[in-house]
Amino acid sequence: MKEMEILFRVSVLVFVIGGMLATGLSLSIWQILDPLKNTKRVILSLVANFVLVPAIVYGIVTVIPVSEGVRIGLILLSLSAGAPLLPKLVDIAKNSAAFAIGLMLLLMTVTIFYLPIVLPRLLTDIEVSSWAIAKSLIILMLTPLLAALFVKAHYEFLAKRLQPVFAKINNIALIAISFSLIILHHQNLVTLVGWGLLAIFLSLLAAMAVGYLLGTLDKDTRIVLCLGTGQRNITAAILVATQDFNDPEIALVIVASTIVGLIIMIPYAAMMAKRASR
Repeated sequence: MKEMEILFRVSVLVFVIGGMLATGLSLSIWQILDPLKNTKRVILSLVANFVLVPAIVYGIVTVIPVSEGVRIGLILLSLSAGAPLLPKLVDIAKNSAAFAIGLMLLLMTVTIFYLPIVLPRLLTDIEVSSWAIAKSLIILMLTPLLAALFVKAHYEFLAKRLQPVFAKINNIALIAISFSLIILHHQNLVTLVGWGLLAIFLSLLAAMAVGYLLGTLDKDTRIVLCLGTGQRNITAAILVATQDFNDPEIALVIVASTIVGLIIMIPYAAMMAKRASR
């Protein structure tokens, strides 16, 4: 089991760093900045992801009698926005992929600075260091992301070669994380059945609903907002869960929530694409 624990820890680091490198190597400065010129869309996205979703999820885990690990995991996930998978989901939905790319990086960047400030204030019964969280996010997420953006801007030929490699490494690392978590903590899966699973589903559906309803104020980006609020940033969440907490159930909840989210959102995106083609 010690070997499996090492596999899990190493896989998390590879997943986080590899994911940031793959993301940065795929984006140009124009792709990032151009979609963000619409101030209304940006404000709606920030309010949805960093005010409404965390508030609703916090209410859900306060009302539903879930375990401490489930509570922390869902709160942590609710504060982590900017899922790297967002542009792919939006592409499946045949919607505004350009806005999704800019939005993803904006939310990801805000998360790096927002999460360390807000998380300790929501988990007042637990000692959590804002600086420890910030340090992990800056060193393991922001630094690789900025390095990759620099390579993309100045050595595009190299970025084109490296990006698919890091994307594959990222996918393999996520599989390794899921596998090692199940082997190490399969008994904890039992605790997710019942109230835990209900809280996961309600949090996911509520997050998607927030994006969809706010999207009525800007119908061109309704689907992007819906998918963007529903699919949280597993990279940031699992990094903090493993670096700053000792409860394995927290990471388990984050992975389970992400898998459940994809099971719901991929068919939803495909359905939106069919509706748009009519």
